[in-house]
Amino acid sequence: MAESPFIRHAFGLDIDGGEPVPAILQLPRTTGHVPGVVLLHGFSSRKERMADSIGRSLLQRGIASVAVDLPLHGTRDGGLESLSLRNPLDVVQKWRLAVREARAAVRYLSTQSAIDPRRLGIAGYSLGAYLAVIVASDDQLVRTVALAAGGDLPEATPFAALIRTFADPRKAVRGLAGRPLLMVNGRHDRTIQPAQARALFEAAGEPKELRWYEGGHWPPPDAIETVANWLADQLGESGTQSTRAAKTSSHGAQ
Repeated sequence: MAESPFIRHAFGLDIDGGEPVPAILQLPRTTGHVPGVVLLHGFSSRKERMADSIGRSLLQRGIASVAVDLPLHGTRDGGLESLSLRNPLDVVQKWRLAVREARAAVRYLSTQSAIDPRRLGIAGYSLGAYLAVIVASDDQLVRTVALAAGGDLPEATPFAALIRTFADPRKAVRGLAGRPLLMVNGRHDRTIQPAQARALFEAAGEPKELRWYEGGHWPPPDAIETVANWLADQLGESGTQSTRAAKTSSHGAQ
């Protein structure tokens, strides 16, 4: 039987001696150093959905990834249904834990011998998009950011003023400070609505790009391929040697 060109490894990511975080590492089987991307899933989802969609597309382009189960999700399922903005302190605790674990995933990729620590990205979907931009804003190891179904907080968010003290997407996206940003959003998304996407995009500095797909909350296969191609372009050898020209997509203006 021919050897698979890819390596897939399920493991527990160590978080400073705390509860191991269930994770999936996927690597191209190669002798060179490859880029790596942290994958963050959406609310009520799990690491496998990211690993088996965008993770597989990245593998085909020679890019490694690690996908993690966020607190109360996936194999850590338990109590998610009881998490409510009516109990903001509980939400704050879980959010801070998720941020700490996502940062640990970035550090993990940066220490792997097969991965080039100068070519790391982060990609998040929905809840994971909120998390990705917060993590990337103050972690210079993250060189590029891709958000699917990401945006600013909804206007009617309960305790919005409190939430923005520790998770303000518009403030965080300004912290990218010249690192490339791609947003892909559905024109008919009722969860992260187009107005939220535009608000986050407008707050971001260059270089940035917003692409729309015809659909709802979960991006169709061609949108996922768009994200994979963009990450491959940004994290390629040439992408680490120069800052690409700032570009506001014509899609973003529509």
